[in-house]
Amino acid sequence: MIHSMTGFGNARFRVGDFTFELEVRSVNHRHFDARIRLPRLLTNLEPDVRARLSACLARGKVDLSVIAPEGGAPAPRLEVDLAAAREYLAAARALAESDGVAGELDAASLLSLPGVSRFVEPELADGLLRERTLAAVDEALTALFAMRASEGAALARDLRARLDRSLELTAEIEQRSGLVQEAVRERLRKRARQLEAETGLLDEARLHQEIAIAAERMDVTEEIVRLRSGPGRPVGRQLEFLLQELVREANTIGSKGSDAPIAHWVVELKTELERLREQVQNVE
Repeated sequence: MIHSMTGFGNARFRVGDFTFELEVRSVNHRHFDARIRLPRLLTNLEPDVRARLSACLARGKVDLSVIAPEGGAPAPRLEVDLAAAREYLAAARALAESDGVAGELDAASLLSLPGVSRFVEPELADGLLRERTLAAVDEALTALFAMRASEGAALARDLRARLDRSLELTAEIEQRSGLVQEAVRERLRKRARQLEAETGLLDEARLHQEIAIAAERMDVTEEIVRLRSGPGRPVGRQLEFLLQELVREANTIGSKGSDAPIAHWVVELKTELERLREQVQNVE
């Protein structure tokens, strides 16, 4: 089944009193490339999230972000060690009394001293946080896969239609090529007979050689076989490479003859193959 690389999915999850929204979107890219944006509280989960994405997606540029809506973002709180503050304050007073040092420590000065205050993250169970986050990643990826499958089905229909037309053109070229080769042989025989009638000379060996050379120059059997070998190959990057090869084969066919119908069909065939290449770039 063909999957497009274009998709979108989202999910919402709660941990304690905090609500998060997760979004994941993907577009076509030659390789897998993930960009992950997480709020401060979830940054330690980035390796787990990245591993989840790389396990599920082979190609595409992927953007995943977790958003903490206004009012739902867990903010760090200030924690004050009152015992340490009192120790500093007692030491300052003792110093003032013993050595006559003037001045008192105010609250702002106390809070700036080492070990008195620090900001701590809200207490959320790490296991629960990881579980809910990765479950939301899976939910969003399920929605993204559904969109990619739907896009892929439409893409497959277009690819099949263009492939069928390419095969029709290949058959037309093959049939016409045989007729053109036979016509060339007949023209050579006719000229040989005219020469014999005019001069009484006919080099049978030379005639057969000329016919063989002309036929070889116009023979597109090898190119036709390669064009027909395309269907059924793997999708994605391998198919991109295959289509490049098929375009080259079409160019070779075009260069081997001057027949107008074949030239017209070759142009149309190359157009279909180029459009196939463009579409395949969005196939995973």
